Amino acid sequence: MSHVTTHVLDAVAGVPAAGIAVTLSRRGAEGWEPVAQGLTDADGRVRDLGPEALEPGVYQVRFETGVYFARRNVETFYPQVEIAFSVAGGEHHHVPLLLSPFAYSTYRGS
Repeated sequence: MSHVTTHVLDAVAGVPAAGIAVTLSRRGAEGWEPVAQGLTDADGRVRDLGPEALEPGVYQVRFETGVYFARRNVETFYPQVEIAFSVAGGEHHHVPLLLSPFAYSTYRGS
């Protein structure tokens, strides 16, 4: 199983947000270094974002939300959503995103 997974829900439409490009990066000495990329499936999920294990450090999941809303002809304030989080050990990290054109929220999922 991938060490990082995500799930995006479109709170306004009330459906999973399919087709959002997602990038997992690790913070390095010279900025964010890409680790893996994915695309949300029909259920709004990326089930295999990254390797089975990650080194401890600070990581970021970036969601290309502007492209998602543009395909739907919906104006949005957030062209991307970037969520940074810390990895201390070998546990799985689920990073969900509840999305609308002018707001978003997240939490540590399981």
